[in-house]
Amino acid sequence: MLNRRNFLTAAVGVAAATGLAACAKEDDGGSTSSGGDGKIVLGFSQVGSESGWRSANTDSVKSAAKEAGYNLKFSDAQQKQENQISAIRSYITQGVDVIAFSPVVVTGWDAVLKEAKAKKIPVVLTDRSVETSDESLYVTLVGSDFTDEGRRAGKILEKVLEKAGHKGAVKIAQLEGTTGAAPAIERAKGFKEVMDADHADDWKIVVSQTGDFTRAGGKQVMAAFLQSNPDINVLFAHNDDMGIGAIQAIEAAGKKPGKDILIVTIDGVKDGFIAMSEGKINAIVECNPLLGPQLMEVVKKVKNGETVERWIKTKESDFMQDQAKAALPTRKY
Repeated sequence: MLNRRNFLTAAVGVAAATGLAACAKEDDGGSTSSGGDGKIVLGFSQVGSESGWRSANTDSVKSAAKEAGYNLKFSDAQQKQENQISAIRSYITQGVDVIAFSPVVVTGWDAVLKEAKAKKIPVVLTDRSVETSDESLYVTLVGSDFTDEGRRAGKILEKVLEKAGHKGAVKIAQLEGTTGAAPAIERAKGFKEVMDADHADDWKIVVSQTGDFTRAGGKQVMAAFLQSNPDINVLFAHNDDMGIGAIQAIEAAGKKPGKDILIVTIDGVKDGFIAMSEGKINAIVECNPLLGPQLMEVVKKVKNGETVERWIKTKESDFMQDQAKAALPTRKY
């Protein structure tokens, strides 16, 4: 039986199978600023708004902070590391209680994290990890196991191929996430582990390039893939949005997504399920974006000086089921 977080299409429709640089946008998340009112002041720097998953993640953080009664200082980095570094430095200057951020890329954070540590402001990572010379520069990571998501994508592709009755070589195009970002690195790693262990003779990634986690990127890169490798028969996209963009390119090339090219993605947002209900995406692996409540629990513990685990894994949720239900009115029979 498939994990509740993995979903596989039936012949028609969906079958659920278990499973600041000055340009950065900054706001207070609907709360008041610090003013000696005794509330925890949390500075949060978000990657951007590149996908449906990220929008859901932002909404979760803002609503959870409001419910917890925290003063939230929120910044949208617009997918630029320099904007995040500027935002973090601004939070340090303001003397917030805790800093949290979802890093654009893995490397390049030591200097600003040392500045936060020097001011005794604890830092919590959300969603994505970093590589640092000193692990004491951040307290914990609240996020998913991206490597395991890649493995699950590989295992569910096995079932997709079986269901489609596919025989012969599997020629895979991979749409990677943002270069240097933890989910891009780790999802690719997990998927390759399954390939190397179980399909060294019949699966091959013939082309792989970043689509930057965006629909526009997915469309543009997939169009180029089809020009250079017209015999691709599988697409593995690191998120739903790139997969949805790729569908447009596949259709423009006169091919049928979900049939001529089998598609596996990761996330589980509504638009992904709409594409799945139309038979255009074959399977989706869940990545839960609703980290807000967990993050607020961690922030409270960190502020109180309590010990927390080094990695707090994202809890399973009904996010994918909710997104699938929201997509059902558009389902075609």
